Amino acid sequence: MNRRPGTEPPERLVLFDVDGVLVDSHRAYRRVWDRWARLHGLDADVVWAATHARRPVETVAEVAPELDPGDEYLRLKSLVRELGGVFPVFPDAAPVLAALPPGSWGIVTSGEASTVRARLRAGGLPVPEILVDGHAVRRGKPDPEGYLAAASAAGVPAHRCLVVEDAPAGVQAARRAGMHVVAVTTSHTPEQLAAADVVVPGLSDVEPHLRAWREHGRPPRPVE
Repeated sequence: MNRRPGTEPPERLVLFDVDGVLVDSHRAYRRVWDRWARLHGLDADVVWAATHARRPVETVAEVAPELDPGDEYLRLKSLVRELGGVFPVFPDAAPVLAALPPGSWGIVTSGEASTVRARLRAGGLPVPEILVDGHAVRRGKPDPEGYLAAASAAGVPAHRCLVVEDAPAGVQAARRAGMHVVAVTTSHTPEQLAAADVVVPGLSDVEPHLRAWREHGRPPRPVE
């Protein structure tokens, strides 16, 4: 997940979450978690609320502590295959990423690296050198470990990183890491994402903030 040897670190780094930010996974994963909740006689709404920006094993541990998280993770992966979930990329993702120089951005996700790479490539999106997945950390979001690991791999101080997130746990993780945050309202309300520097509807609205950050080092701020 490190940058190529011999390359200079970028002056500033942009880090993206995947689900709800680059990939429109909401409906597919909702079907999977609803099915899993029914299998165990759990409240599907309670289970779904515990999933956002978190690793599946941590969701299982919270909503069903009597179950083995490792076994249930394998069951969830089986349900994804069985239900044939579709995971399209958001239409605005390609132009937003194309505007960022190679090596100046990365991914921090609670998902699995191989799955993330496959979905990005299937949607025609590039795969960055810096990709920290849920298996690369001991503690998932809202812990800052993943974001700090990405900054370290890129050789960029945390305060020079800008994060794009869609979930409160992800926003909290970036904040704890000492990073700036732009949140998109693809899965949560503006009120739930209020801890971010700026809250916008979608990726196309993120682009001006990324440009100001990359070109001038200007932290994101609400448009007056």
